[in-house]
Amino acid sequence: MLFIAILAFWLIPSTTHARIFISDTAQNTKTQKPFRKFYVGNALDVAIVSSAFIKKTISLQSPPITNTTTGMGMARLTIFLNAGFTFNWNLARHFGIWSGIDVKNIGFIEKNAGGETVKRRSYNLGVPLGIKIGNMVDKKSYLFLGGGADAPINYREKSFSIRDQKAKLSEWFSQRTPAVMPYMFAGATVHKGISFKLQYYPGNFLNPKFVYNGTQPYASYNVNIFYASIGYAVPLKKQKDTIELLEYQLSDVD
Repeated sequence: MLFIAILAFWLIPSTTHARIFISDTAQNTKTQKPFRKFYVGNALDVAIVSSAFIKKTISLQSPPITNTTTGMGMARLTIFLNAGFTFNWNLARHFGIWSGIDVKNIGFIEKNAGGETVKRRSYNLGVPLGIKIGNMVDKKSYLFLGGGADAPINYREKSFSIRDQKAKLSEWFSQRTPAVMPYMFAGATVHKGISFKLQYYPGNFLNPKFVYNGTQPYASYNVNIFYASIGYAVPLKKQKDTIELLEYQLSDVD
C-alpha cells in the first residue's frame, strides 16, 4: 500500500506537467494562415501629387554676374496614366522582395517671374526593385522601400500667360529629358491593399545639354522631381484553396 501511495504521488504531478506541455506545444504549433510564395499583382497609383525642387543658375557676360535661385514648383495632380504589374517573391512570413514594370505620369509646374506658367511632364516606363517588411498574408499591412529607374517615352510642355492662349509641345523619346531617371521610394500598404508612397528623383528632370535652334533652353535648370501617391496593391488572382489553407480553416474552427 505504501508503494502504491508513493507511485500515485509521483505520477499525478508528472501527468499534470505532461498535459501542460502538450497544451503549450499545441498552441505554439497552431496552423497559421498560409502566404503566397510568388504572385503577380497590380501597381495602380490611383492619384499622384508631384512637384519639384527647382534650381536655376543664370550667368551674364556683361557685366559678369552669376545669379542662382532656388524654389519649389506648384503642386500637380494626375490620375492618368499610372499603372503596372508587380512580381512578388515572399521569402518568409514577414519578408519579401518584388520588382515589376509600370507607366507613370510625372512632372512639375513652374511660374516665372514674368507671370508665365510652364507645365512640363513626361510619361515614364519604369522598373522598380524593393523589399517588403510586414505581414505577407493577402491584404495585410507591410512596409516597402527600394529604388528603380524610369525611361521617359513621351515629353510634353505647355506654357501660357493667359490660360486660353497656350503654346504646346509634345515629343516621343525626346532628348529634352535624360534617357534614364533613377529614383528611390518608400511607403506602406495598409487596409485591404491600399498603399501610400513617397518617391524622389535625385537626378535632373531636364537635359541641360539639349540644343534647340542653336540654344540650350534648359542649361540653367536643375530640377529634382518628387511625389506622393495613393494606390491599390493586390494580387491579380484570388488565393486558391490549397491543402495548407484547408488545414488553417479546419484548425481555425477548432
